Amino acid sequence: MLDSRNIWQLIADRAQATPDAAMLVDQDGRRITFGEYAARCEQVAAGLHANHGIGEGTVVSWQLPTWIESVVLVGALRRLGAIQNPILPIYRDREVGFIVKQAKPALLVVPSSFGGFDFADMATRLTDGTGTEVLVSDKDLPSGDPATLPAAPDDDMEAEDSPVRWIFYTSGTTSDPKGARHGDIAIRTAARGMAAGLQLADDDRSALAFPFTHIGGITWMYAGLDIGFTNILDQAFDPATTIDVLRREDVTHAGAGTYFHQTYMKAQQDLPDGEMLFPHVRTFPGGGAPKPPQMHYTMKEQLGGVGIVSGYGLTEAPILTMGSVDDPDEALAHSEGKSVDGVTLRLVTLDGKDAGIDEEGEVRAKGPQITRGYLDPVLDREAFDDDGWFVTGDLGKLDADGNLRITGRIKDIIIRKGENIPAKEVEDLLFAHPKVADVAVIGLQDDTVGERACAVVVTAEGQDALTFEEMKQHLVGQGLITRKLPEQLEIVDTLPRNPSGKILKFKLQEQYQD
Repeated sequence: MLDSRNIWQLIADRAQATPDAAMLVDQDGRRITFGEYAARCEQVAAGLHANHGIGEGTVVSWQLPTWIESVVLVGALRRLGAIQNPILPIYRDREVGFIVKQAKPALLVVPSSFGGFDFADMATRLTDGTGTEVLVSDKDLPSGDPATLPAAPDDDMEAEDSPVRWIFYTSGTTSDPKGARHGDIAIRTAARGMAAGLQLADDDRSALAFPFTHIGGITWMYAGLDIGFTNILDQAFDPATTIDVLRREDVTHAGAGTYFHQTYMKAQQDLPDGEMLFPHVRTFPGGGAPKPPQMHYTMKEQLGGVGIVSGYGLTEAPILTMGSVDDPDEALAHSEGKSVDGVTLRLVTLDGKDAGIDEEGEVRAKGPQITRGYLDPVLDREAFDDDGWFVTGDLGKLDADGNLRITGRIKDIIIRKGENIPAKEVEDLLFAHPKVADVAVIGLQDDTVGERACAVVVTAEGQDALTFEEMKQHLVGQGLITRKLPEQLEIVDTLPRNPSGKILKFKLQEQYQD
């Protein structure tokens, strides 16, 4: 690992250390070395500075697929000292519109279209009258002469007054996205915690086939720069094509969660006896959604390597814990590993006491990767307790060895394929339908996608029961992205509530869980 003061210096240090080593390769076979990457970052930085006025502290939002150019954009913006705001490509008008209004970026970078969606049109509409400039880029970032650049910021990520360099939005438990502010130290801490658990080495070739705009994508970028291994990019995970790319590139770490692992298992089962899907695989990194314990054993038996090595964290606090390749199978199957270097965990029971060994409590944490707070400071009141611990809203247990097992969530979110679906957002939209008198949206465990969303609806008096197609059309019409649509609809006479009126969702989960 390299002892760099900040992410830009890390890019420069790696380019000097191993300039000819492969940094990135994409689905089309395009490749870029660490030396070429650093040079390209400076060229793009010069173009952004000269043509768009980007400099120290400028907020830049960008919503690009997992492209080599997206990784270059990160480096270019860090060279300039900008505050960058990566936006998930699945976000649409509701989310992006909110982000533009709250973060107030000087520049919004989008592709013209991708996956059949017109991003340029959306960006133009949402920024009209806001002062935000739109840059439409289809792998054609602006370029300029690096000699025209101002001096690179020399901030030290370990300093108490190190600047905020990142804003990552998460849907969380509320209708509106929440912008978590981070410094470079958060990315480094997460990356090194993950790298230690996976025992990453410079000859590794890791799958980065999920949205790069996730904080996890930036974490894998940092790990690759820090250690000198290659990240294999695919612009959108597709079982029909992505697996072939990973096989072609001799993947050694094939992430990144339950849905991916389920896909890999099916592909392995379709191969002739004796043929391995990923002959060079070492681990199957996991996280972002619950994993069935049996999946670890099945993956290890059928696909080789040490099986699933997963971690636990949030956008506000990435990689708080991480499993290790040296952990016993029992720990790998049933837990998310131990707290990483620099992180302290505290589990608090619902009555406010410190939880004992194997006693359930809410997970709270302190560490370098904890968010500096939200863009909306009002949200900080519930995010941190009186003693400064970050309150995750998740329930878990710590065993005698320090392994964390997540047992549930206080936060009312559903995690499908690693993506957060806030129940309240869907509920609020369904309440607006004339056939709906009451509604609860719950998460049901699903071995394929982690959790599936189920809408439980009470029919309004004098109305026919809401149909699944009516529900879908209504939510889409209200601007809900398709990945947040419930997969299941149940009609009931009443919803169970406690004396204070809160819906008892656990009772609904018990009733409808397969």
